[in-house]
Amino acid sequence: MDYFIIVVTTAAGLYFHWWLFVRIRRWMDRDLALSLAGEDPIKREYMLHCLQLARDERVARRDLPEWLQRAAKDYRDT
Repeated sequence: MDYFIIVVTTAAGLYFHWWLFVRIRRWMDRDLALSLAGEDPIKREYMLHCLQLARDERVARRDLPEWLQRAAKDYRDT
């Protein structure tokens, strides 16, 4: 019974840390998109939409800042 408790507790702790890591990464990506948008509410919605497109297209995390900067530049050009 002791081993069962140790295994369950360890698994729950690992899952919680993974979940927290994923949430923090999502918050950082969202913060990046909103920081590129500035105070313009329409551009903020546009950048959040672009962030969702990047997730749907499975843009690599290391390429995400460049991808979002291009999207912000495209918004300015239109």
